[in-house]
Amino acid sequence: MGKLEFASRTSVEQIEEGYELVPKFGPDGLMPCITSDASTGEVLMLGWMNTEALRLTIETGEAHYFSRARQVLWRKGATSGLVQNIVEARIDDDQDAIWLRVEVAGSGASCHVGYRSCFYRAVPLGAKAGQPLVYLEGDKTFDPGEVYGDVPNPTQI
Repeated sequence: MGKLEFASRTSVEQIEEGYELVPKFGPDGLMPCITSDASTGEVLMLGWMNTEALRLTIETGEAHYFSRARQVLWRKGATSGLVQNIVEARIDDDQDAIWLRVEVAGSGASCHVGYRSCFYRAVPLGAKAGQPLVYLEGDKTFDPGEVYGDVPNPTQI
């Protein structure tokens, strides 16, 4: 099988109503990717893809991302074993964002901090604005220190 190539964007009709995948990446070469659990619909993470990450994701059926912090392409689960196997991939109307519905191997977690979802805290709204964040997941699904060892933490200050 040859390397997957994306068609050129030629018209609004082609982009919005056509059958060709003609992704648009931002000025930084990246496209946002929302990833959710295929069975529950829970949002697991927001990642970024460059052309190569999108191509590999489509070709392999496993989620690949581009790390803005580390400036590298990575396959989700390569270190942790928490591989995201894609059940369905959807592109948005103007083809500048992608949504992956996945099944996650191992503990089912997708967050490098050890929680199931990267969105494990709620922001208080309205009359509660300014109050502390509320943890929605009580326990971590894995110990990041055990899983990642001395791999550098991707969170930047």
